[in-house]
Amino acid sequence: MMGKLTKYILLIVVCVVIPSALVWNFLPSMLGDYPKVYNIVHRVTAIYMTIVTTWLLISFANSFRALGEQHKLPHQQYLNSFISVLKIVLIFIAVIVVIAIVLDKDPSTLIAGLGAASAILMLAFQDTIKGLVAGIRLTSNNMLSVGDRITVTHAGIDGIVEEIMLTTVKVRNFDNTIVTISPQSLVDGSFQNWKGMVENKGRKVVRKFYIDFRSIGKDGDGVVNLTRYRQHMEQWLRQHPRVLKESIIMVHQLDATPTGLPLEFVFWLDEQTMPAFEEIISEIMEEAYSEAQTFGLRIYQQFPEQ
Repeated sequence: MMGKLTKYILLIVVCVVIPSALVWNFLPSMLGDYPKVYNIVHRVTAIYMTIVTTWLLISFANSFRALGEQHKLPHQQYLNSFISVLKIVLIFIAVIVVIAIVLDKDPSTLIAGLGAASAILMLAFQDTIKGLVAGIRLTSNNMLSVGDRITVTHAGIDGIVEEIMLTTVKVRNFDNTIVTISPQSLVDGSFQNWKGMVENKGRKVVRKFYIDFRSIGKDGDGVVNLTRYRQHMEQWLRQHPRVLKESIIMVHQLDATPTGLPLEFVFWLDEQTMPAFEEIISEIMEEAYSEAQTFGLRIYQQFPEQ
């Protein structure tokens, strides 16, 4: 990739930059006797060289961004933000230089005079400035990275971040629709980043149901049937092939309620995709419901009034 990039840049230099530099160098000897013509051609050549040089630098920056995306650099979003800012600065300087050439003024004089027009510039580039600040906050605080799965409920976003730019964050939803949202919206609002779940290689499950108090009692060995049931289900979960053994596995009571005694199941599954995840949970909880009966426990069910 670097070899192709080098050849591409050299081709641009040979085909575009060098000819304009040669014209610039030979202008005095060619048109020195024609001051008016020399002045016009001199300015046109200077403007052309400014535009070509700016284009070359922007192409060079874009090539670096493409190189980073190809190799999936870990801090690609920082590179994208830096390149975007650099391109804005290059274009701004090029515009100032071109205006200075046309007006036959010193570029530094024009830049100094921009202080009075700073309010207009701030207004014109307010979205870019806000996006830059928000993008820096997102990346510097490690709130968002390319490849993260995020959910933004109010914007209908639930997918993978593909690109983080100055003014937009591009997300591919799981239905393959592309959604864009501004970094400012993410910073000002709230969003859910599933990065922690993905890095842990598992997803937490918390489920509960209610035991009828009237079914709780001691068995022939003098042990409470609910105690045996909790211990049995914890052991069963530890042997389940899809439950992560190194994570928390717990079956415990919650505070008693008028509708029964809540029994909560807490564990982690090695599955993260929604359909398969829900299917495994359903199988586990169906087993829990069924086993409760073998221990003489009844799951509380409130019947509607007749």
